[in-house]
Amino acid sequence: MTTYTTLIILSGLVIFSYLFDLVASKTKLPSVLLLLILGIGLRILVDNLHLHTFNFLTILPTLGTVGLILIVFEGSLELKYEREKNKLIKGAFLSAFFILIATVSVITYIIYQISGRDLYICFANAIPFSVVSSAIAIPSAAALSKKGKEYIIYESSFSDILGIILFNFAISNPNISVSSFTGLAGSTVLIVIVSAISCILLLYIMGKISHHIKFFLILSILIMVYAIGQSYHLSSLVLILSFGLFLNNADTIKHAWFRSKFIYKNLSNDLTQLYQLSAESAFIIRTFFFVIFGFTMNIYELNDQVVIVNGLIMLASIFVLRFAYLRFFRKENSGAESFIAPRGLISILLYFNLPPALKIPEVGTSFLFVVVLGSSLIMSIGLLLTKKYIRAEPYSSKI
Repeated sequence: MTTYTTLIILSGLVIFSYLFDLVASKTKLPSVLLLLILGIGLRILVDNLHLHTFNFLTILPTLGTVGLILIVFEGSLELKYEREKNKLIKGAFLSAFFILIATVSVITYIIYQISGRDLYICFANAIPFSVVSSAIAIPSAAALSKKGKEYIIYESSFSDILGIILFNFAISNPNISVSSFTGLAGSTVLIVIVSAISCILLLYIMGKISHHIKFFLILSILIMVYAIGQSYHLSSLVLILSFGLFLNNADTIKHAWFRSKFIYKNLSNDLTQLYQLSAESAFIIRTFFFVIFGFTMNIYELNDQVVIVNGLIMLASIFVLRFAYLRFFRKENSGAESFIAPRGLISILLYFNLPPALKIPEVGTSFLFVVVLGSSLIMSIGLLLTKKYIRAEPYSSKI
C-alpha cells in the first residue's frame, strides 16, 4: 500500500465520520454505531480481497485512552458550576455508583453461570460490561434539555471514574483484606490532591505561555499526568474531569490573590480555542478508534447462538436495572435518560487491560461486540421513542 493510498483511506474515514454525524442529527442513530458498521464492512472487503493488513489491536488501547481523555475533558469544559446544581451532581454520582454496583453484581452472576469460573474472575470480567461509556453517552445527550445533558455528562463521567477505580481495585486485590480498602482510600486521596495541584499549575502555565503553540502543550501535559497516574493504578480520569470544570469556572472565584495570579486577560478566548481543539481532536480519535474496533472484530463468531443469547440477557439486565433506578430515584427523568446507557470505548479499554490470567474464553471479544453494538441500538431506538421529550434543536457533534 502506497503512502498516497494510505492518505486517501484516512481522509475518507474522516469524511465518512463527518457524514455520519450529519446522519445522526436526522435519525438519532449514534455516529459511533455507523463507524462500527463501516469498520466491519472494511474487514469483509479486506478478507474477500485477501489483503495483508497491520495488527491494529496493538494501537487500539492507546487510541482509546487518548479518545477517552479528550471526550471527558471536552464535556467537562461545557459544565458551569452553580450551587443550585449540587442536587443534580449528587444525583448523577449516586446514580452512577448504585447502577454500577448493581450491574456488576448481576453481570458477575451471569458470567458465573456461563463459565463456572471463580467468582473473583467473574467479578473482574463483569466490570467492563457495567460501565456507561461517556464517549458515546455524551454525544448522544446533545439533543436533550440542558439539565438532561448536564446530568448525562456528569453521570457517564462518574461511571467511567468509578468503573476504573473498581477495575484497578479488582485486578490489584485478588485477596481482599482491610489493607485493600486502606490502599483504595489512600489512592483516592492522593489523586484528589494531585488533581488540585495539577489544575492550579496548568492554569498558571496557560497564563504564562506566550508562544503561539499553547494548547497542544497543555493537552500533552494533561495526557502525560493521566498516564503516570494510571501507571500507579490511580484513577486519573478524576484529574481530567476536574481540570475541565476548574478551567470553565475559574473566573467565578472572587479571591483577590487568586485572580491576580491566575486569571489573565485572554482566558475566555483561550478556553474557546481549547474547547474547539479538544472537540476536533476527539472527533478524529473517536473516528479511528471505532472504525478499527469494528475492523478487528471477527464477525463470523457472531453465528454462535450462545453468544447472542447471553449477550441479550446481559443487555436486558443492564437496561432493566437502569430503568428501575431512574424510575424510582430521579423525578426529573424525561424517559430519554433511561436509554442512554451505552457500552463503548471505556468497556473496550478495560476489557483489553484485563490480565491474561483473568480472561475468560467464553466471554471474548465477540461477546463484548454484541453488548457494545446492542446497547447503542437500544439507546438509538429509545431516543427515537422518547423524541417528544427532546428539544427541537439540531444535534451538536461538539460534545
